[in-house]
Amino acid sequence: MTVDGTDFRIPQQGDAIEGNPFGSHKYAGKSALRYELGVSIIGGDLVWIQGPYPAGKYTDITIFNMVLTHFLEPGERVVADEGYTGHADKIVCPTNAGNPPELQKMQGRARARHETLNGRLKNWGILSQKFRHRIHLHGTVFRACAVILQVGIINGEERIFRVEYDDDLDNKSESSESTE
Repeated sequence: MTVDGTDFRIPQQGDAIEGNPFGSHKYAGKSALRYELGVSIIGGDLVWIQGPYPAGKYTDITIFNMVLTHFLEPGERVVADEGYTGHADKIVCPTNAGNPPELQKMQGRARARHETLNGRLKNWGILSQKFRHRIHLHGTVFRACAVILQVGIINGEERIFRVEYDDDLDNKSESSESTE
């Protein structure tokens, strides 16, 4: 699956200064909550939601290290952006060592589809604008919007582009050798 963090604005919690646990760099220090989302590379389904977390206190990699990393089987990895640098044994990202250049275009397409789903969640007015309800309700509202989005994907109402993905370089080299 692809994994990425996405922020949603909430009423200001303290000053919009560096060090504010809710201050999001994506919103110029204004308060936000961050969620980590996982999207199936093969099917394009929303398969993982983790959060909410105060956006200024929890980076993408911090959230990953707290939860998702413990659910991955040995040898299993996720595709992510530069916010997830490190842990090359669990994360495929452009800046991690050992990520073959010939696979980066395919990985970029998978990450682009993930960003499309993040954007579709922000089409919901309650998520695209500053959340004006009790902050402890944000997770419930977010998950409700995510479920409706996923139902739309399943029913074909939410069209998402397909991603062809094959990162098995060993089989590619074996099959090219056998055709020679």
